[in-house]
This record gives sequence, C-alpha cells and structure tokens, in this order.
Amino acid sequence: MGNVVVSEFITVDGVLDDPGGSEGFERGGWAFKFDRGPDGDKFKLDEVMSADALLLGRVTYEGFAAAWPGRTDEIGFAEKFNSMPKYVVSSTLKDPEWNNSTVLDGDLAASVRGLKDELEGDVLVNGSIRLVRDLLANDLVDELRLMVFPILLGSGRRLFEAATEPISLRSLQSTTAGETTILTYGRSRDGERSS
Repeated sequence: MGNVVVSEFITVDGVLDDPGGSEGFERGGWAFKFDRGPDGDKFKLDEVMSADALLLGRVTYEGFAAAWPGRTDEIGFAEKFNSMPKYVVSSTLKDPEWNNSTVLDGDLAASVRGLKDELEGDVLVNGSIRLVRDLLANDLVDELRLMVFPILLGSGRRLFEAATEPISLRSLQSTTAGETTILTYGRSRDGERSS
C-alpha cells in the first residue's frame, strides 16, 4: 500500500504562497533567500527519487508542467520528476500535456484511496494548498514534511487556516538543514499518543 506524503516549503508563520518567486522577488521567492545546505538538497533529492508518483492540485500542476519538461540535470532529479506518474486533481483540466499525467475528477477520497491501494511507495504532494487541506480532512495524509524557512511574511495563504477540527500528529523527525528546519510528522491514529 502506498503512502501519501505531503512536502511543503513553509514560512515560520505558516505561509506557503509563492516560495519560488512568480510574484516577484520582493514578495515571492522567499525560499531562495535562504541556504538549505547540502542536507536540505539531499532531503529533496531523496524524497523525489523514492517517490512512485506525484499528486497535485491543478494550479501547482500547471506551474510544474510549464517549468519542468525542458529541464535536465546531472543527478537525475529532473528526469525522475518528469518521468514519474503524475495525478492532478481537477474538475476543469481535461487534457494534461505533461507526460504520464492523469486527471482525477470526482470523489477525491475514493480516488486517493484507490491510488494508495494501487501503488507501493510514496505518493508525493507538493504545493497544492486546497488539495492538502482536503487530504488532511479526509485522513488521507500518512506523512507531513515541512521545510520551515526562517522568515515571517505576515500575510499570504496558510496551509492550516481552514482546518475545521483538530488533527493530532506525532513527531517523526526534526532536522536542521542549512538555514531551514525540516519537521516530519505522521498522523496519530486511534490508540496512539499524539505529540
């Protein structure tokens, strides 16, 4: 059975908006203002290389599909990212052009449970704020990995602002990577002590 792994770049105050800089360097691009060091680079490389598939919301998917198909690198990150199966949750996207892409339209919980049953490894989710909120609400996230950048933005879309009920997590690991901190959590299931 596969595991849904949510991995996010996030600020100390919980903002996910525009870490890569499409809104311009003053507001966006905050993830590139800090050094995540070789440990952070290795973490992201290992994460992608061990994933069996990507699961993305439409907006994140379209951003990745515009940026990644022409990229190459010596370590194989781009090749893996481009070649692995990609699942995009959307009711409006009909013909995805990025290779190995499938649109999931309909019951999200049933579709993701089907993916988890079908795949053996990690199903990696990046960005996709609305999708991640829905996955958490439906108890479909097995692991939450937050690369926390030492910046406070004060405003912007936050991952957890729309939570309607508490979600218990258990701490799996905390690691310093350059100027960032990587926090890894699993869901607390019935009978487990939450952290």
